[in-house]
Amino acid sequence: MTAQTTVDPSEIAKFEAMAAEWWDPNGKFKPLHMLNPCRLDYITTQIAAEYDRDLDQPEPFKGLRILDIGCGGGLLCEPMARLGATVVGVDAAGGNIPVAQAHARHSGLEIDYRHTTAEALADAGESFDVVLNMEVVEHVADPLAYLTACQRLLRAGGLHLCSTINRNAKSFAAAIVGAEYIMRWLPKGTHDWAKFITPDELYDLLRKAGLEPVDRKGFQFNPVSWRWSLSDRDLSVNYVTASLKP
Repeated sequence: MTAQTTVDPSEIAKFEAMAAEWWDPNGKFKPLHMLNPCRLDYITTQIAAEYDRDLDQPEPFKGLRILDIGCGGGLLCEPMARLGATVVGVDAAGGNIPVAQAHARHSGLEIDYRHTTAEALADAGESFDVVLNMEVVEHVADPLAYLTACQRLLRAGGLHLCSTINRNAKSFAAAIVGAEYIMRWLPKGTHDWAKFITPDELYDLLRKAGLEPVDRKGFQFNPVSWRWSLSDRDLSVNYVTASLKP
């Protein structure tokens, strides 16, 4: 498999244009800042369970090598580094990397940020205990080839965490009409509804890529409390999966 196979240049251009706003909680990435505590809760719980780590201890993820694909400005990389992990953050949008590097330096964190792709890392023989693949699969040109690259990057028994958006009328109303046109949280055209993936489709893709899905949860937004929470039943819009490499 050659590097760059799954990169969609038009998708990269969208995120390049917003790179400077990654750490502005009221900017174009406001939805991610709002979702991030809920995402982190799921991520840290899954990693702790898989690797028998106590989250109440200092640096519970020490000794684990974690990759965040599509790292953006580092919203997930920095918490993983604070928990003691060795963190590599990669993004195909080169403009995101200097933003992430500058923020990590300001925060006193050592994070290995690289402008590259999952395929290129896999071809280079890199390996990780955990691969974070959050809100990326709906932006790539070939989801199966991309997830196969993610699988190649995992050590045997490694954990793959993947979140994306379901494809149905509700997700169109919430993720596109609501987020892009009504609330204007995201620039118009950020998402392509046709590229959204249902939970069953994602499970099928993960299995074809050589991973074994073990869990999935929905991210549910409460407009009254203005907060996100995890749901065992409602996967109708945003959702996340956990898979293992046999």
